[in-house]
Amino acid sequence: MNSDALLTGQPLPEVAMQRLGAGEPELARLVHEATHGGAPLMLLYIDIDHFRSINENMGMEVGDLALAMLAERLRGELGPEARLWRHASDEFVAAVPRRPDLPDPEAFGDFLREQIELPMTVLPYTLFLSGTVGVALCPEHADNASALLQCAESAVQQAKHEGLNLTRVYTHGAAISVRTDSIIARQIVKAMANNEFRLCYQPQIAAHDGRVTGMETLLRWHSPALGMLVPERFMHVAEKLGVIVQIGDWVIKQALQQARTWRDWGFDDFEIAINVSTLQLLRPDFVDDLLMSVRQAGIPAEMVVLEVRQNALARDMNLVHRTLANLHREGVRLTLDEFGMGDSNLDSLMRFSVDKIKIDRSFVKGVPASPREVAITCAIIAMGHQLGMKVIAHGVENDVQLGFLRRNQCDIFQGHLFGEPMSAEDAGALLRRRYLRSDAFTATKPDRTLLLLDDEENILRSLVRLFRRDGYRILAASSVGDAFDLLATNDVQVILSDQRMSDMSGTEFLGRVRVLYPDTVRLVLSGYTDLATVTEAINRGEIYRFLTKPWNDDDLREHIRQAFQTHENQHRSGPG
Repeated sequence: MNSDALLTGQPLPEVAMQRLGAGEPELARLVHEATHGGAPLMLLYIDIDHFRSINENMGMEVGDLALAMLAERLRGELGPEARLWRHASDEFVAAVPRRPDLPDPEAFGDFLREQIELPMTVLPYTLFLSGTVGVALCPEHADNASALLQCAESAVQQAKHEGLNLTRVYTHGAAISVRTDSIIARQIVKAMANNEFRLCYQPQIAAHDGRVTGMETLLRWHSPALGMLVPERFMHVAEKLGVIVQIGDWVIKQALQQARTWRDWGFDDFEIAINVSTLQLLRPDFVDDLLMSVRQAGIPAEMVVLEVRQNALARDMNLVHRTLANLHREGVRLTLDEFGMGDSNLDSLMRFSVDKIKIDRSFVKGVPASPREVAITCAIIAMGHQLGMKVIAHGVENDVQLGFLRRNQCDIFQGHLFGEPMSAEDAGALLRRRYLRSDAFTATKPDRTLLLLDDEENILRSLVRLFRRDGYRILAASSVGDAFDLLATNDVQVILSDQRMSDMSGTEFLGRVRVLYPDTVRLVLSGYTDLATVTEAINRGEIYRFLTKPWNDDDLREHIRQAFQTHENQHRSGPG
């Protein structure tokens, strides 16, 4: 994008808006007023996502009419004091005086994105658009029209780095990203011809035994000027320049050939996962091209899994639906990537042929310590299973996360705990091993494990000595965080927790445990008695018994023995 284009930009049809050149003095006037005591100004740079696919698949006339209708819609929402211009082929610039009754700039940008997302009828099509918005403020960010536009452009580029269909307000660091993007734009067109792209592979692991069931293909660009770049850093530029489809086709062919090599080694029971962009799915010949590449590679279609971001389905385009349905009929599988992030359309999830959903790493990172991430992760697993899908956890980095996800019936794991993205040679070596981290997948002894939680070390040591004589497997934690980590990685039957702790009360901790591990028997041991809190916890079923300090050793041992007996009785009377 070139900021100077604002002076000579392309007009929409006359019914939609004035020519852009005529609007430039108006922007200069608004900026002058904002810097000389008038109403402060916000400049919004609006980029319509994936608009190129509409022109390519539905025709330029449909695209032009859609932009004209969208301009009218936006102008109606901006109000009489604002000004709207067309910028480049599929972008708008809006200047809005900041009145006290308007939302804050980021919220206002989100409001405009919501207007863009409203369905639009351009016969015979119903279009579902989305937009990425960058916001710059005057006089805070710049005091002249050209600099203000550059700030808004930097903000929209920053939003694209994080993912489409977002609003971001300008920050100083965004300008550096824009300069980097200009370098990327100059080099990426020739990157394929110069053999600068490489493929890496990351293993996907079965939850029940640690077997390598698949490899996800990951693209890397070794730029001469910028070094090694991940797709999040350069794909938005490739999309803007129109080379993303060619890059995607190259990835598919290379990945399928690598899968054939591994199959020739005798590995015929794993999958090769390949990320595909929305623009690839919108190509009318994508199905035929992919199936031809599969046949040329000499591998079964069932071995191929396409990973698609959720926003590709949220648009509910008929062509995407047909493409995925046709591929699924031929045996190609589909994984919905980054589930829970961005737009969520559960109706489209049910209607598309989705085989797996992948929990985004941002949720996995928070388990089991964060109640919010725990709730979302468990809900995604339960929903996926109800819909007959496998669930992949992305970003598994430690044994605590692994243990929690295993106990909550997640099907497949992927992350640095099992291997970072690696070369084809190293990935082949992992395939030969077949099973990773066997120690983490061995069955935990299922009987008589007692978890003790107390933030006073002397009391904790006394309890450990007391119960050791009864032959229990004892786990000791001095903080709630440590206790959750132990619960995630061990099969615990009985928990004995102090009530007054620095980070959380015992009843609150056991209330959360009841949700995550309902088959545990939970007891509180405390010298502090709040009868109302304890009674409520017992009535809600969060705790089994409340015991007091100081304790009688024999009595306390008997309470714990009865707790284990209660656990055994519950299991004997349970299902099966």
